[in-house]
Amino acid sequence: MKIISWNVNGLRACLKKGFYEFLEISDADIYCLQETKLQAGQLELELGGYHQFWNYADKKGYSGTAIFSRTEPVSISYDFGDDIHRHEGRVITAEYDRFFLVCCYTPNAQEGLKRIDYRMTWEDDLREYLCRLNEKKPVILCGDLNVAHREIDLKNPASNRGNAGFSDQERGKMTELLDSGFTDSFRHFYPDATGAYSWWSYRFNARKNNAGWRIDYFIVSNSLVGSLEGAGILSDVYGSDHCPVELTISDTIND
Repeated sequence: MKIISWNVNGLRACLKKGFYEFLEISDADIYCLQETKLQAGQLELELGGYHQFWNYADKKGYSGTAIFSRTEPVSISYDFGDDIHRHEGRVITAEYDRFFLVCCYTPNAQEGLKRIDYRMTWEDDLREYLCRLNEKKPVILCGDLNVAHREIDLKNPASNRGNAGFSDQERGKMTELLDSGFTDSFRHFYPDATGAYSWWSYRFNARKNNAGWRIDYFIVSNSLVGSLEGAGILSDVYGSDHCPVELTISDTIND
């Protein structure tokens, strides 16, 4: 089974940059999108063979997530936790027979860490939510998690130390999540790989020079590690300032 996650940075724009062609070539079983920037009724996709699930932000042209799945989930839910987390369309949870899939677009801490207090609340509440799910069946969390966890996860760690996405607070929360019974699937396969990034600024020819950040993840319950078959970063796919990331997992999940 192949699952692909992609922050498309505006799906309508991405459709003009090869989105449909990518779907045909990649042929995944499940797609998880972040930052769709859509409202209900603004776009109808022709996706034969896929069930579509959308979560929209209250604010127009902002945030938003989607899941396209060949297999119809057992259940689907939108957002999580307290009301404060339920207005930006950032989370969709699809329950399948053997696992939960959580598509997530984590809030950015913003320049000067203006939103860091909310980000910390989000991290704690999301971790609690994931741990509760994990008590029922294994969890796959994917999406733009807006943090480069380790220094090898971005090109210029020294100059970005303390900036949004590479603050000690955000990195610490990722460590807490992993210590709670989860594994970074890419690092499971490539523990010391460098130059493997999923986001590049549009400025300074960053993508051409591969001056990027790895902030898009598949985080899985430790109980799923034995069923993982591969994890990848599809850096040759354009259409957004992010590239897709993928996870391949055995159809027979050992839970």
